[in-house]
Amino acid sequence: MRYTLTAPAEVDIPDIQPDFSAPFFAGFQVVASYILAGAMIVVLIMLIIAGAALAFRGLASDRVRTWAGENILWIFIAAAVLGAASGLFQWFVNFDFGF
Repeated sequence: MRYTLTAPAEVDIPDIQPDFSAPFFAGFQVVASYILAGAMIVVLIMLIIAGAALAFRGLASDRVRTWAGENILWIFIAAAVLGAASGLFQWFVNFDFGF
């Protein structure tokens, strides 16, 4: 027994207009903004503590100054990465920077 399949010469595809306005995106943007802002605040506090510990000898113990000396470069790198990620995120969600 043989079956013969025939395919139409033309396929009529209707226009598709996707809807990208998912209702959870606004909540996702708020949560991501809070996470990025919280991380930036934590890194800024770490940078202030490390800089003050290295700048003022009597402000912190030797253990804190040793930690600050070993990790201040990593704190700067973390601040740069978080700042770049925050800027890119704001650009992608069409944040108005004001200029």
